[in-house]
Amino acid sequence: MFTADFGSTAQWVAGRSWAYPNGGPINPRDNKLDHLVTDPSYSRTGTFRATRRPDGRWSAGLLTTEGSEEGFLVRAGDVLDTRVRLPEVVGAWPAIWTWLDGDQEVDVFEYHPDNPDLLELSNRVNNALRYHRDPGIRPGDWVDITVEFGARSVVWWVNGVRVYADQRGVGRRWRAYLIVNLSVCAGRYHPAPGPEVTEMSFEVAHLRVTRP
Repeated sequence: MFTADFGSTAQWVAGRSWAYPNGGPINPRDNKLDHLVTDPSYSRTGTFRATRRPDGRWSAGLLTTEGSEEGFLVRAGDVLDTRVRLPEVVGAWPAIWTWLDGDQEVDVFEYHPDNPDLLELSNRVNNALRYHRDPGIRPGDWVDITVEFGARSVVWWVNGVRVYADQRGVGRRWRAYLIVNLSVCAGRYHPAPGPEVTEMSFEVAHLRVTRP
């Protein structure tokens, strides 16, 4: 029922999110160097980019359905399917996640190339987390991820294999907006980019949500 067209200004808003303090553009308290930008070349092609700024922060791409004309909300029972190409640069922090009114966060995935074989899968609505390690996951690889936002259990599949069912779910009334973005680590939990690094990216080939 929802097929992402990242170039659509009706589906997606670029460069701001209320998941960031005051809607952005920065979020240092979450150990991020991002400075969100509206420049379409940073997000609207499906390649989410970040480039180093003279002030030490990074211009970075983010898209959200929050505040868009269509205002699409994922709901309990929906199934999200996506294919992403993981970044190769240490310090990159890509994610697809959900958000509403300061909460309702489910992380379809987060990734850090310093942990090259690990995807972070989390349901922050009801405090469930899985560090999924797979020797088939590497920087630069394409990865297929499917998530069922179940009321009683959120379930993840990676490359067609069911890897985690949290047995906690999101509740029957759950709903949230979608966010796709590339953050940049500031160094507290994962290494920041080296001084020689000036750009990074990850790609989203497709993102679809179905409502059985």
